[in-house]
Amino acid sequence: MTDRHARQVILPQVGSVGQARLVAARVLVVGAGGLGVPVLQYLVGAGVGRITLVDPDTVDVHNLHRQPLYRTSDIGRPKVEAAREALAALDPAVQVVALREWFDPANAPALVADCDIALDCADNFAVSYTLSDACLAAGKPLVSASALALQGYVGGFCGGAPSLRAVLPELPERAPSCDTAGVLGPVVGTLGAIQAQMALSVLLGLEPSPLGRLVTLDVADWRIGGFRFDSAPEPERPEPRFVAPSQITPDDIAIDLRGVEEAPRPATAHALRIAPDDLRDWPLPPPDRRVVMCCRTGLRSWHAARALRERWPGEIVVAAFGDRQA
Repeated sequence: MTDRHARQVILPQVGSVGQARLVAARVLVVGAGGLGVPVLQYLVGAGVGRITLVDPDTVDVHNLHRQPLYRTSDIGRPKVEAAREALAALDPAVQVVALREWFDPANAPALVADCDIALDCADNFAVSYTLSDACLAAGKPLVSASALALQGYVGGFCGGAPSLRAVLPELPERAPSCDTAGVLGPVVGTLGAIQAQMALSVLLGLEPSPLGRLVTLDVADWRIGGFRFDSAPEPERPEPRFVAPSQITPDDIAIDLRGVEEAPRPATAHALRIAPDDLRDWPLPPPDRRVVMCCRTGLRSWHAARALRERWPGEIVVAAFGDRQA
């Protein structure tokens, strides 16, 4: 034990044995933004041994009000690099592996296999469901959170508890983002701190477990709520499944739901550009072909896949391109 961790080691729930567990722990953190910043600070502060951080973005000036790990001088730098540098100043004994890349179904299995627990701090539909699917398959626990405006939630999934799909099997028709609806820094800070506490509780084996628990926060009227979902059934047919853009093949029928003004280059060279409303009149393909619905976040693709499933039995998957170029 060192003086650095003396105030937590003195807790009967931690002790020297618990601290040794934390030092040996391998944590995957996807997202280095408003949720990821408090998660990273508190996990490093607790002495977690190794953190693999995945994020493709750079620091922007509009990030700074809710991501206080970064400084004005970090604007334009990759978030993972700026975060690793700041966290090394907090505790150089913690290993932070910085991966500036998209988290998607292509790299998800290996990243999840190499961790003891995963934390979803990306607040992105495609990432959340891809990470949940990978954690469910690998039997690894997942702590996922989402924040918008003055409210949000944190939940403990998989690792013996139901998955995100079991609790939230459907996506909303439309979903505002922090870019369009805004968010206050303390809201994401609070939710990220709860994420970190859930992760530490799982690593320490504390009871009751946060796995199978959803916590909600709404500071508009100062409500904290939640519920347990230990018995939520997994979907019999968990669809649609996400694939990475790199996993789209020439044999697939790729449908790009984005307009030319949104994505000047289509998802693939052979992709069909079809607006979501026009899919109702699209001639159905042979049942032995795979259809890939493509959009920016996965939301339009998700609903397009659901609609096509009602009239076509073949394989349908979705791909979220984010801001990357096809």
